[in-house]
Amino acid sequence: MNPFAMLKLQTQMTSLMMDTQTVMTLRLMGMSGAIPAEHDENDRMVAEKAPAMADAYAAGAKAAMAGSTPDQIMSAAMAPLSKKVRANRDRLMK
Repeated sequence: MNPFAMLKLQTQMTSLMMDTQTVMTLRLMGMSGAIPAEHDENDRMVAEKAPAMADAYAAGAKAAMAGSTPDQIMSAAMAPLSKKVRANRDRLMK
């Protein structure tokens, strides 16, 4: 595997992890009343999990079926999750 491809994958994973931790922190602060939160945030949090994972699985499977390399498969699977987590982060930080 190309070392630059591995570095790119690691950067994508790190970004996803940091955004996920930010969203989790903001949601916990909202649940505790430390910051304002929308009344349906808990329902939204639960409802988004299954579709997001299904999208990630489908993207990864599509990349695998196309003969992509392992790093490309992981990157494809992380893309829908990263997009959703980033959107949540941006929405919660307003």
